[in-house]
Amino acid sequence: MKLFVGLGNPGSKYARNRHNIGFMAVDRIAEDHGFGPWKSKFQAGIAEGRLGREKVLLLKPQTFMNRSGQAVGEAMRFYKLESTDVTIFHDELDLAPGKVRVKAGGGHAGHNGLRSIHEHISPAYDRVRLGIGHPGRKEMVSPYVLGDFAKADAQWLDDVLRGVSEGAGHLADGDGGKFMNAVALRAAPPRSSKTLAEKPKAAPNPTPVPQQDDRSAMQKLLDKFK
Repeated sequence: MKLFVGLGNPGSKYARNRHNIGFMAVDRIAEDHGFGPWKSKFQAGIAEGRLGREKVLLLKPQTFMNRSGQAVGEAMRFYKLESTDVTIFHDELDLAPGKVRVKAGGGHAGHNGLRSIHEHISPAYDRVRLGIGHPGRKEMVSPYVLGDFAKADAQWLDDVLRGVSEGAGHLADGDGGKFMNAVALRAAPPRSSKTLAEKPKAAPNPTPVPQQDDRSAMQKLLDKFK
């Protein structure tokens, strides 16, 4: 069994925040893959289903971001899972908007949700880092992550969430490469040769049409000696 955890803050007030992209990812997986209804357990919302060959529990902690590890730890202990069975979907300031990366273990880089999970289950878990970009200055980080995605973000955000959902089966099977390929096909699809604007070809130089020579034979002879 695998435990897929989306990070975010509970309540409609935070639903479209950049900090809640983890919630959005697991919501999309649940919807697209026919998971059971969301229920309350382990201080979280949970939904059960299958991805690929694996049974998967989706989890959205309802403890607010800085205590996310409590819910993750409870669920992991109940199902007797190892920390390596856990994958966390979270917002990533150090990746440009629309970029996605898979990572095994590592530090929390100041992310409050990851810091809490470190404390409760150790750092040895997998992450799906969902890029939201950085506002530019440290003091702007909090209002930025707790702000809603802009309307201009709608297209790339939908593409990323669809790609994550379509690749989720590969992720559950432990194939991060195929997962990333699925995301790339949505977030950065190859350009079809039919859609590429072709440079107009230069028109060939027209073959000059020979002009008719109306001179008499005598005139042609005289012209040669001019």
